[in-house]
Formats: sequence, structure tokens, C-alpha cells
Amino acid sequence: MFKSGFVTIVGRPNVGKSTLLNQIMGEKLSIVSNKPQTTRNNIQTILTGEDYQLVFVDTPGIHKPKHKLGEYMVNSAKDSIKDVDLILFLINPDEKIGKGDQFILETLKNSKIPVFLVVNKIDEYTQDRVAKTLQMYSEEMNFKEIIPISALKNKNVDKLVKLMIENMPEGPKYYPDDMITDVQERFVVSEIIREKALRNLRDEIPHGIAVDIIQMKEKENGTYHIEADMICEKDSHKGIIIGKNGQSLKKIGETARYEIERFLRAKVNLKIWVKVRKEWRDNQILLKDLGYKKLK
Repeated sequence: MFKSGFVTIVGRPNVGKSTLLNQIMGEKLSIVSNKPQTTRNNIQTILTGEDYQLVFVDTPGIHKPKHKLGEYMVNSAKDSIKDVDLILFLINPDEKIGKGDQFILETLKNSKIPVFLVVNKIDEYTQDRVAKTLQMYSEEMNFKEIIPISALKNKNVDKLVKLMIENMPEGPKYYPDDMITDVQERFVVSEIIREKALRNLRDEIPHGIAVDIIQMKEKENGTYHIEADMICEKDSHKGIIIGKNGQSLKKIGETARYEIERFLRAKVNLKIWVKVRKEWRDNQILLKDLGYKKLK
């Protein structure tokens, strides 16, 4: 019997959704940063075994939006809990249920889809704190499974995957065996560049940054030529991104090129240009041009 189905991962920003997805897949498919609201687009990744196929949807964190980009992210996250076979509600151990998690809980209570409560980062908290969190949430809702894990340390992740497979319905193989993601290479490349900006720039800048791949060509010798625009909101931000004598942009480019080469398994010639588009996060036309299609 072959089992297959769709799984969505929901939770507040920065609880470790992308880290968990990357650990399950063994590939770096969703960008990881210590800054919240990193993931902007739903990313489908496919885990295929001999008798199963799990299709994951990684969602932006649910949060109170401050601009149209934020609205897009929240709508994407809420839409992702429809038409799936299983929901993973990812939380961190906490003393009380915050407003954000309470909002997600209320949404999930109205869903007929099975929900796993996944308590992440258990290696960072005491056993007592983890136990209290499990008790607190189990009193709020009847979860199909409750699994404490550490995505970063790969603790109990295999157990989580096994339980997901057991709860999948009998179904077809939706994607070929060797396919691990349905997103285009250009999108993954743009996300890698954006992650390097998130890691290298000051806190107030990164979420005002988007990356647009202008050109991506594979040459006859197998190398790639890639040109990208890094879009920011202010002239002052442009100066910080470029840095003194271009050092900041150079560092972003070098670290991004290294990871893009690992992803494409080929040599890469990467050029990044910095452009100012004031208040682009509230510009619906520009947002759609950049790939944020689900604005409402």
C-alpha cells in the first residue's frame, strides 16, 4: 500500500519551521535566519520513500501585518491549512500561550484536518518547562499527536516523520522519485541571496529587501551566469548594503555564490546590483512582479 499526502507547517514567526523542513529533507530548501518573517512564499518540498510520498508546504509565520507584504504572508499561511491531509502546529516551550499562538489555535479548532502539536527547541529549555507546555496545550485542543523535538539537533525528527507517514491516506505518487521541490531554480537562488543579506546586514534593513533575478543562463561549459537586483526601500539602505569600498555587497555575493554553486552543482558567475524602490512592500504592482501573487 502506497501512502501519500500534503502536510503544512504553521506557527508564529521564528519558531523553526524552515529549520524543521530542511532537517526532514536533508537539503537547504527554505532559508533560515535568526530574524523573524524570513520565509515569504509557500515552498513545496517532496519527501519520497519506497511506500510513501509526503509533500510539504512551508508557510510564512502568522503575525499582525504592517504592510501589504505582511498581508500576503499571513494570507498565504492561512490558505495553507486548507486542502491538506495533516497540519503540523510548531511552537516553542513557553510559560503561557501568547496571542499569536492563541490565534492559530482558534483557527485550527475550526479545521477538520488532523493536527500534530510539535514542540520545537526542547534542547534550549528545561524538562519542566517543556512538560508544562505540553500540558497547557493539550488542555486547549485535542491534538492527533504531541511530539517534542529539536529540529536543529535532529532530535525526534525521524519519529515525527514516521508518525506523519502512518497518518497519511492511501494515495498516488504525485511527483517523480527524484523531484524534491516544485519551485523554480531562480526562486531558490533569489532566496539564497536574500538569506545572505539577512545574515550580513543590520537588523533594520533586511525585511526591506527583495531579490529579483534579472538573468540566469547556463553556458555551454556548464557554468551559470546570474545577475540579480537587490531591492531596498531607502537611499541610506543602499549605502549600507554596498558598504565601504563595496565590502558588504562583496561579502553577500561571495557567500551567496558558494551556496548557489552547491545547490546547482555547478560553477557560478554572480553579479548583484542594488536598487532603491521606495515603499516597495506597499506597492501591489511591484509585489506581484516580484512573485507575491496571492495579494488580496
